[in-house]
Amino acid sequence: MTPLRLFLMPPVRAALRARYQDYRRHRAGALASGLMTFWVALAWLVLRLESPAWQPVRAHPRHWFPHIAPHKPRLLDGLRYLLQAGWLLLTLPGRQVRTPRERRLVPAYTRWRQRMLARLNQLPAQMGAASLARKAQRRIGRMPPLLRRVLYVTTCAVALVLAWFCISQPFGLFAQFTFVLLLWGIAMLVRNIPGRLPTLMLIVLSLTVSCRYLWWRYTQTLNWDDSLSLIFGLTLLVAETYAWVVLVLGYFQTIWPLNRKPAPMPEDISTWPHVDVMVPTYNEDLSVVRSTLYAALGMDWPKEKLEVWLLDDGNRPAFRAFAEEIGVRYVARPTHEHAKAGNINNALKQATGDLVAIFDCDHVPTRSFLQMTVGWFFKDKKLSIVQTPHHFFSPDPFERNLGRFRQAPNEGALFYGLVQDGNDLWDATFFCGSCAVIRRNVLNEIGGIAVETVTEDAHTSLRMHRHGYTSAYIRIPQAAGLATESLSSHIRQRIRWARGMVQIFRLDNPLFGKGLKLSQRLCYVNAMMHFLAGVPRLIFLLAPLAFLLFHAYIIYAPALAIVLYVFPHMVHASLTNSRIQGKFRHSFWSEIYETVLAWYIARPTTVALFRPHGGVFDVTAKGGLVEESYVDWKISQPYRVLMLLNLLGLIFAFWRFGWGLPDERFTVLVSVGWVIYNMIILGGATAVAFEAKQVRQAHRVEITLPAALMRPDGHMFACTLRDYSEGGVGVEVEDAAEHFRAGESVQLLLRRGDQEFIFPCVITRQFGNRLGMHTDNLTVQQQIDFVQCTFARADTWVIQGDSFPEDRPLASLREVMALGIRGYLRMAEHLPAFIRPVVQLFTSVFAGLLSLAPRGVSTLPVAHGAPLAANPPR
Repeated sequence: MTPLRLFLMPPVRAALRARYQDYRRHRAGALASGLMTFWVALAWLVLRLESPAWQPVRAHPRHWFPHIAPHKPRLLDGLRYLLQAGWLLLTLPGRQVRTPRERRLVPAYTRWRQRMLARLNQLPAQMGAASLARKAQRRIGRMPPLLRRVLYVTTCAVALVLAWFCISQPFGLFAQFTFVLLLWGIAMLVRNIPGRLPTLMLIVLSLTVSCRYLWWRYTQTLNWDDSLSLIFGLTLLVAETYAWVVLVLGYFQTIWPLNRKPAPMPEDISTWPHVDVMVPTYNEDLSVVRSTLYAALGMDWPKEKLEVWLLDDGNRPAFRAFAEEIGVRYVARPTHEHAKAGNINNALKQATGDLVAIFDCDHVPTRSFLQMTVGWFFKDKKLSIVQTPHHFFSPDPFERNLGRFRQAPNEGALFYGLVQDGNDLWDATFFCGSCAVIRRNVLNEIGGIAVETVTEDAHTSLRMHRHGYTSAYIRIPQAAGLATESLSSHIRQRIRWARGMVQIFRLDNPLFGKGLKLSQRLCYVNAMMHFLAGVPRLIFLLAPLAFLLFHAYIIYAPALAIVLYVFPHMVHASLTNSRIQGKFRHSFWSEIYETVLAWYIARPTTVALFRPHGGVFDVTAKGGLVEESYVDWKISQPYRVLMLLNLLGLIFAFWRFGWGLPDERFTVLVSVGWVIYNMIILGGATAVAFEAKQVRQAHRVEITLPAALMRPDGHMFACTLRDYSEGGVGVEVEDAAEHFRAGESVQLLLRRGDQEFIFPCVITRQFGNRLGMHTDNLTVQQQIDFVQCTFARADTWVIQGDSFPEDRPLASLREVMALGIRGYLRMAEHLPAFIRPVVQLFTSVFAGLLSLAPRGVSTLPVAHGAPLAANPPR
């Protein structure tokens, strides 16, 4: 009989299969024993196991540590005696000293332990990732090229093998629990250590857990015997795969923010380039555009080398007259093809400057903008663009409707505070349409601003990178503008961005074509994939209903296994993102942001995937008013439908728990937890739709600056400037009621550097020591000087940029939950009278549970959020 026929005999195959199963069980047991031993050693090194709380553990070691055999040594038991010796050393301070030798040993050990702890505390600073990288680079640089390649390939191969072993190793439930507990313990140890090395370690731990989870999902959790379960399961698996890809790309994109500093300008002013400052506008009010032009005229730059252009695509006579009055170039075109991109390209045909600075008409530049950015063009001759952040001095709909303005990072802070800095490391900074300086000859080479898509800015930067030019990002706010005024206009803006980025993905896919490095391709792909989150987000909001309503197993596994795989994946992703993004977005708030947009971007992005040439440019309205508070029922309708579906799932959950199969009750509880979380997120999304009143068209900016007031009789009073707007200020002066009254004319004195400026004002109101005033009949030059002393100050937006508290994930979770309850309570006010008490009762009970949290954590929404994906470029 041939060996092949012998191998194919059923008894032989059964015996081989049994041997293979024994081998897998032995390997899993050995790995679990090793991990448990390491966990015990780690605990003995860092925990105070000599305290009374650990006495039950010490009294029953066989129960807690069965892998350390007391009689028969097994695999890895060679560490047993070493661990026991370490145990004796660690417990000496807690034992009663009986012998002279122990009396001498305890003080010596105590001093040794203190020295070791001090060295451990200094270790992060001594082992800084930057210094280690420099030393490694120097040593590797001295190696022969062939040896260097072999080292790189070997290191990558070893890392991949180890990663594959950790990801694909089959575990039982106890082994999986031990594994995730070990990784969680390491994460909790390193998460508060300063430096980039602990951040990299958290990323490795998160990727290990998440990759293991996805491997488990693909190999063990699909029910191929039930068509309905298979369809629902595959749908959820596709959404989870998308989230995993975005998570991995997000880690790559933000792993090492560059934090570039401004480059100095040459001392010889004659070498400075000519700059054209372009301000495109279409249908905005003149009051929105005026301050931007005043600030542009006052930039610290040689006047003979600065030209300001007003690009009016609305052909309005009032704008032409205003441009002539203040001395800026006015350009209007008879046709309006390609919207903003066509408007700029039309002006580029007439401009002759070496550099082009572009500002949206509501973005007021600081006087230092050009000196902070242009220096890099001297340092890098291949540099095509220098981008700065978009900063907003008015609240966006989330901040205004939730009462969170200036209390926590806004929705765009993640992109402009972290993602662009991460892109800068990989030479993949995006042009965001405003607050940027571009080299003119590069624009000529690529054919001007891109017009094929409705996101002309990102497409333009992609073309510049394809032509081999570099980019730079300086994370210092050098301009400030107006945020969207209502949730509906905010959503329309995001729909345009989403459609445009998917159009680029289809028409000029960064994964293909020439000119881009791999890192640039990945950064662009991540930004584009972010806008495809609409459909996956809707799947996550509806997924638990598959089991509760249709009895379909979307994850075909025991409920305990689901908890042991899903929960660690979510916890590690949240901890790592909190560490990376904590200054720029607080945990769980991305759930609110993405849920608000999910329904509205799902359709246009899907259509753009199949019909990329569709869609038109939609101008975002700025500077509008919300005269009365109201509920945007049309915008919130999708959230309310999803709420009702999840509520129906809860009703079915009670039925399944009481009258369903007893073995499925734990699965029902897991599904109920998922549904409740989804309903909290939907409640928070609904709360954003309650539009708050906004009757002030000229937004006030809070500040603290020294100033002075002069009465008509010549008396001078020192005061403090507390806030300002386009046409007025608020000041604080001692004994204001005794010296000033409403209706009185005064002179306001403000300083800018070594210069002092006087502005005529009229007092409009007086309350306590505060005076409210509006400027009175300023000349054109005085208006320019007023903007330069207020909006265009070089340090105004820098002070306000990084003043938010660090993220605390549990506190953020509580705030999101409180926001969800707030949404339901607000909605209950508009329900029929017979339903309202029931809704208020349930939400009040849940709010009461939140009040049991530790002191110092508010149950009101006061801080905000962080996604797996990064924010889009704008």
